[in-house]
Amino acid sequence: MSTDTLQQSIEHFFAAGPAAIGDKDALAAFHQLRDALEAGTLRSAEPDATSAIGWRVNAWVKRGILLGFRLGKLIDMTVVGDFPGFTGLLKNHPRISFVDKDTYPARIFNEDNGIRIVPGGSSVRSGAHLAKGVVMMPPAYVNVGAFVDEGTMIDSHALVGSCAQIGKRVHLSAAAQIGGVLEPINASPVIIEDDALIGGNTGVYEGTIVRSRAVLAAGVILTRGTPVYDLPNNTILKATPETPLIIPAGAVVVAGSRAITKGAGKDLGLSVYTPIIVKYRDEKTDLSTTLEDLLR
Repeated sequence: MSTDTLQQSIEHFFAAGPAAIGDKDALAAFHQLRDALEAGTLRSAEPDATSAIGWRVNAWVKRGILLGFRLGKLIDMTVVGDFPGFTGLLKNHPRISFVDKDTYPARIFNEDNGIRIVPGGSSVRSGAHLAKGVVMMPPAYVNVGAFVDEGTMIDSHALVGSCAQIGKRVHLSAAAQIGGVLEPINASPVIIEDDALIGGNTGVYEGTIVRSRAVLAAGVILTRGTPVYDLPNNTILKATPETPLIIPAGAVVVAGSRAITKGAGKDLGLSVYTPIIVKYRDEKTDLSTTLEDLLR
């Protein structure tokens, strides 16, 4: 089935609502969509040089993902057996219990995939793409519709949310949270472009775009409503009704604060959180953010 034909099928069965449940053709169309997402030949968002933000959202793909939830039924996915990394914990109870929709089981990998998933509790949901050279440290999670490109490291306790787009050689540090988006349908997912460094305990949400080679220091939180103060350029970056918040290429962003200038907040000497671009990447920054090839 061609992409255009698949899109027509997905749109048809999604519009059918509950009537699509139990339809074998609807399930077949969904499975083709899910397989293409895993292979990376189909994406919920993709680069588009003609777009104002450089990316195009494929809303019909997100509708197909939601269709999968509608078509699925809850099943027991409990796994029984030996689990490397859990030997002591599961000595007396050698089983891990899961219940989820049968349309979205956890993905199973082998060495031919060229992906390192270190033992200890990580999971990748069906419908997510991991390219060769990706490394996942435990525990970490990648949700449906996400695209993680070559050489990216997903560190411990990191989350890649639904439909998030992660570029090549990105480092998602420990406890980094990359928000997901399935609804509203036309909303942009979070996008992290090539060679970005996302520091520990950061949060990137609500369709924010982090351009290539940008650095988010530990603790930075970015949302659609977050103004970012660009000190080198003496500007304030904000989302608009038409565009998400966009962190420029090579920006180095740290967690800062700004004083409240009126009312009780001023009287009390309070400040509020704000992310600040303190500089743009230079040779010193590159040296401090380089990951050793051996780790990958």
